[in-house]
Amino acid sequence: MMVIPSFLILAMISNKAGGDWRVISLIMIFVIGWYFPARVIWTMALSLREREYVSAARYMGVSGMRIVLRHLLPNIGSLLVINFTLGVVNAVVTETGLSFLGFGVKIPDVSLGALIGSGSSSLVTAPWLFYFPAAALVLLTVSMALIADGLRDALDPTSAAGGRA
Repeated sequence: MMVIPSFLILAMISNKAGGDWRVISLIMIFVIGWYFPARVIWTMALSLREREYVSAARYMGVSGMRIVLRHLLPNIGSLLVINFTLGVVNAVVTETGLSFLGFGVKIPDVSLGALIGSGSSSLVTAPWLFYFPAAALVLLTVSMALIADGLRDALDPTSAAGGRA
């Protein structure tokens, strides 16, 4: 699944759907957006499964669900939050790119990509039609990335801030 060019598939499906933002959102979440975070979380869980404290809990007779809830989930929780917030950034950038190219959200719905696309044609005569949506996109993506970084510092038990951020 990770080899398939997701942007092209999303462009083809959203074009067939007529640019409905609900269809684009569902495709980004359930068809395309799950496999990379799932692979990262699966790899992290496999590495945590081999740690000494998990083996010790297993030898002491602790149930599997309790090991997951007590030992694995707190160590993967920060990764889940980071993947979610960066997934939001990825979804915004993907939808903006699709709408800018004409495959995404169609009028009468409003999209940053459609606003940037329509403003780029009048960049010389009315530059604010391009610069304000572009600045909103930059501010949105940078702020979500900073939120993800702050949540990582606050939730990651191995971080230097480790719950103090």
